[in-house]
Amino acid sequence: MLPSTLKGPGWRGRGQDHAADVRDGAYWTPYAVRSEVGPLRAVLLAWPGDELAFDGEPADWLMSARPDLARMREEAEAIAAFYRSVGAAVHWIRPRAAAPPNLVFARDLFAMTPEGAVLGRMAAEQRAGEPRLAAVALAEAGVPILATPRGEAQLEGADVLWLRPDLVLVGLGNRTNEAGLATMGRVLADQGVRCVGATLPPSVQHLLGSLNLLDRDLAVAYDATPSIRAVCAEAGIRLLDFVDVPEVTRGRALNFVTVAPRELVMPAGCARTRARLEAEGVRCHELRVDEYIRAEGGLGCLTGILSREG
Repeated sequence: MLPSTLKGPGWRGRGQDHAADVRDGAYWTPYAVRSEVGPLRAVLLAWPGDELAFDGEPADWLMSARPDLARMREEAEAIAAFYRSVGAAVHWIRPRAAAPPNLVFARDLFAMTPEGAVLGRMAAEQRAGEPRLAAVALAEAGVPILATPRGEAQLEGADVLWLRPDLVLVGLGNRTNEAGLATMGRVLADQGVRCVGATLPPSVQHLLGSLNLLDRDLAVAYDATPSIRAVCAEAGIRLLDFVDVPEVTRGRALNFVTVAPRELVMPAGCARTRARLEAEGVRCHELRVDEYIRAEGGLGCLTGILSREG
C-alpha cells in the first residue's frame, strides 16, 4: 500500500485553483483589485520611520524639501483613521531595520490583481530596496505575490490602472519600461485580462499623475498623451481635463484616492479643483498631506490599494 505522502490513504488532493483559494479566504486573505473606483476595502500604508530624518540634501532622496517627521506621522494617523471610517482595513509597512525614506509612497511598490500582487522594481537606485520591505508586509497581510520583475524590467504600481475588469493600462515613461509592462501583461493574461501600454508625457512621474479615475466612465486628466486618450476612449471613459494651475501641480490636487464611485479623498486646500469635481457630482473629502507633498508625493502615491469591491 502506498504511504499517504505518495497519494495513499490519508492523501487529500486539491479541489480548486488558486483564484478560488484567494476568493474563499481559506489560505489567503480574500483581497482583490479589478477596478480603480469600487468601494475601498483594504489599503497598505508605510509608517513614516526614523529614516526620514536623513542626512544630506533632500534632492539626494528625490524630495523637494525635508519633511517634518512628527507632522508626517500625524498626517499618517489621520489618513489611516479616514480609511477605517469608510470601511477599509489598514495594513502597515513597518520595517524592523533602516529603510529608504521614499518607502512612505507605498502605491509605487506593487500592483494588485484579482489573484494577488505583482511587486514593483523601482527605477531609482535610491528606492531599490523598497519592494522587499513591501513583500514582507504583503505576506503578513495574507496577499500572494504572483511575480517579481527581473532582468532590466522596471515597474512601479502608480503606473498601473484598471480601466475595466478586463483592461489594464500601464504607463511607460520615467518609472516603468517595456519589460515591466511585459511582466504585468504575463500575469494578467493568465487571469483573462488585457494589459496595454501608453506613453506618458515627460511632465509626470507616473500614469497616476496624468490620469485618475472617478467612476467607471469618468476620469480626470492632466497633460494626457494621445495614446492615453485613445485607450480611455476605447474603454468608454470621459476625461475631465485640468489645466496647469498651482493647486494641481504644487498641491497635488489630482493625486487623490477614489473610495467609491464618485467619492474620493483629496489633499486639503485645493478649492478650485474640488469645486469642479463637485460640479460633476463627486463627493470630496479632504486630508492634510503637506509633509508628503514636501517629499514629492500625495495621497494617491502613499496609498497602496489592496482590495476593492467589484
